[in-house]
Amino acid sequence: MTRRHGYALLSAIVALVLGLSAAIYVGVAADDGSTHRSTLAGGNTPRNPAAPVSTGTWVGTWSASPAAAEPGTETDGTAGLSVRNVVHTSVGGTSARVTLSNLYGQSPLTITHASVALAAGSGTPAAVTQSMRRLTFGGNTTVVIPSGGQVMSDAVRVSVPADADVLVTTYSPTRSGPVTSHPHARQTSYAAQGDRTEDVTGTAYTQKVGNWRYLTALDVLSNDADGTVVALGDSLTDGITSTSGANRRWTDVLSRRLRAAVAAGEDVPRYSVVNQGISGNRILVGGLGRPADNPSGLDRFRRDVLDRTNVKVVVIALGVNDILRDPNLADPELILEGMRTMVGQAHARGLKVVGATLMPFQGHRGYTDGREAVRGQINAEIRAGRVFDAVVDFDEALRDPYNPRKLRPEYDSGDHLHPSDLGYARMAEALDLKDLKGTAPAKL
Repeated sequence: MTRRHGYALLSAIVALVLGLSAAIYVGVAADDGSTHRSTLAGGNTPRNPAAPVSTGTWVGTWSASPAAAEPGTETDGTAGLSVRNVVHTSVGGTSARVTLSNLYGQSPLTITHASVALAAGSGTPAAVTQSMRRLTFGGNTTVVIPSGGQVMSDAVRVSVPADADVLVTTYSPTRSGPVTSHPHARQTSYAAQGDRTEDVTGTAYTQKVGNWRYLTALDVLSNDADGTVVALGDSLTDGITSTSGANRRWTDVLSRRLRAAVAAGEDVPRYSVVNQGISGNRILVGGLGRPADNPSGLDRFRRDVLDRTNVKVVVIALGVNDILRDPNLADPELILEGMRTMVGQAHARGLKVVGATLMPFQGHRGYTDGREAVRGQINAEIRAGRVFDAVVDFDEALRDPYNPRKLRPEYDSGDHLHPSDLGYARMAEALDLKDLKGTAPAKL
């Protein structure tokens, strides 16, 4: 081979390599979720990368505990319906994934189409067009979730802001009841006839729903958070009397406080906050059925706390229903033992536990002097530091200074048990953000 021919061959090889590199670069750049370009190719083939190139930490940005089988869905489930859940983020990220549950289903749940998108605004089923992403599960658009099971989707690249509404939509063509749901969502979600999973207009979503269906978690790959705070509680955490659609639960306010403190350069952890409150929840006793409706705090602690994504700290705000719903006078030692059992399970995972005192409820129909005495005994142990690693004193923060057995009037929703929006904000303000720092104490 002559020298001239050798140079020509070498030039051809270099040109080929540069051409391939440019093609690969263009392909990756075109599929970067930060551009808000849809990852859907034409036809039925989704361009839906399961392994995002972006760096960051996976954290929970929203979650809700599966709490019950939805009444009226025992036979058909949501067959033939597109279910569009509206959820609100704690922190933002560059990729997202969801968890779907068929915990209360008595037969396999077949999802043939699912999507995630940013909501076009507050209180609407319409989506930001460029944000619509088709979800896959192990690379497939169809997934079958067995009775009692759950599944996590593949990750999709999509820019998810903090403090924003996200739409997660599923479609099932087959009967698979009853529907696993979280009632008292304080958020309007939607449903539409037929497969409208990737409908960005929202016009077909004429059915309004007050609970979340199937969806139990939304995670994001975040550069703004290093871990997740899980709030385990009852209706006081679920936010049952907060303004619907306004995201004024105490956990929502806590999330905003954390983000603001981080932005201001304060020495606080960079954490997201997720809400695992179930209205009516108790530490010791769950509801009826298998699996139980409204499972006890002890029964659901692993699922709702330990199995959350990248959990670092748990805030436990449970116990008042153990007092109010016991037909006899509740034993404070049993309630405290239940609290300590959950703390022990958290410590075994290296998690720090912040515990809340029980708030007053005089004036509520369940109030008695005997129950008030039980509440006082439990709070005394909590304040003495014999239960949790740190304490948030919700009782002191919200009680009436002129009658400590009652909520302060401006913090009372009117039923003398649940707070007003102002009361929920006060709960969030009562928590010292620096108490979220650190891990479980070392065993001596």
